Amino acid sequence: MADKVEFELVSPEKLLTSQPVDMVVVPGTEGDFGVLAGHAPMISTVRPGVIDVYEGDRVIDRVFVAGGFAEVTETRCTVLAEQALPLADIDRGKVEQEVKDLSEDLDDAKSDAERAEVEAKLAIARAKLDAAGAGSTTH
Repeated sequence: MADKVEFELVSPEKLLTSQPVDMVVVPGTEGDFGVLAGHAPMISTVRPGVIDVYEGDRVIDRVFVAGGFAEVTETRCTVLAEQALPLADIDRGKVEQEVKDLSEDLDDAKSDAERAEVEAKLAIARAKLDAAGAGSTTH
């Protein structure tokens, strides 16, 4: 077990997973980072993207996260995600419609605050669409 790192993924609703893994790759704001057992402690913001969970040299799970925070210790990687969804559960057609609707909302935005809120949602929807496109090539 010493060569494993405990990976925890938490959404606002619940603990989604807690399992020992060989490595987890997290989409950090400053770039993707891999976490192995013995990693130096750190905290990072997480950008919208995909977390890859490894067993050996094989990806065993891929999860889309809409952003959040990651805390890494020598034995654990905890990701507190604003939203998390297994890559396989993303409905590409539904997300394409969401992008279209949000683009229209952006055109109709009346204030800078409203525009910023819609732009943030649009960035997440586009990242989800990118993740769904990347995920479909591995299946």
